[in-house]
Amino acid sequence: MIDIKNLICGYKNFLLKDINIKINKGEFIGIIGPNGSGKTTLLKAIAGIIKPKSGEIFLDGKPLNKMSFLDRAKKISIVSRELDIDFITVEEFVLLGRLPHYRSFQFFETRKDLEVVNQCMELVGVLRFKDRYIKELSAGERQLVYIAKALAQKPKILLLDEPTSHLDISFQIKVFNIIRRLNRDFEITIISVFHDLNLASEYCNRLILLDNGKIYKDSKPEDILNYKIIEEIYKTKVIETKNPISGKPYIFLITEERWL
Repeated sequence: MIDIKNLICGYKNFLLKDINIKINKGEFIGIIGPNGSGKTTLLKAIAGIIKPKSGEIFLDGKPLNKMSFLDRAKKISIVSRELDIDFITVEEFVLLGRLPHYRSFQFFETRKDLEVVNQCMELVGVLRFKDRYIKELSAGERQLVYIAKALAQKPKILLLDEPTSHLDISFQIKVFNIIRRLNRDFEITIISVFHDLNLASEYCNRLILLDNGKIYKDSKPEDILNYKIIEEIYKTKVIETKNPISGKPYIFLITEERWL
């Protein structure tokens, strides 16, 4: 589905280097790493927002940088932390996700567009907010609306940049339960940036650990979330254990006075 070959991309003061990744349909992938390691840069490269300086990204066998914006938007949608639209209703906002599917000279939504939008809002639990303004919603409710808009694009791949940052634990679980259901029931490939290693462990079947713009390790959570790797990359003392319910790796932080 996605094949990244020898990718170098980024900005003047930061570059991702020698990135080689193959992503298959239906995977749930977490991108993790310290601040400044290149997580969001990699996500934007996959979305086609940042062009490679060298190397190439292929989507279904086609070079991503040679696809039109509309063609990319029909296959890939991204939920970004940078969204801030307060002056329209929830339904109007989610309808924006249908724009890649508009025909030439189509200026208004069709009945099908409205049906898709209502289905997406119902799927994530925000249909009851459809006539409310975005600015009236809580942070958690907004995040669900952003996901509904992304789903309205009918993507094969959903990209998320720290979708639960600044949310309480109730909404963190709610958001990721919905995302996992999309992955499981609709076979949407999920690629998400995480800061919370335990959330990444619980929901992802594969993690890509970045450090200083390079892939340090790409494997199952069980192979990455151990105290040796975490202490080496994050420069932080931790204890590694398992979630007693799921059996997934779980990382405890150790405060300074406990290990000095």
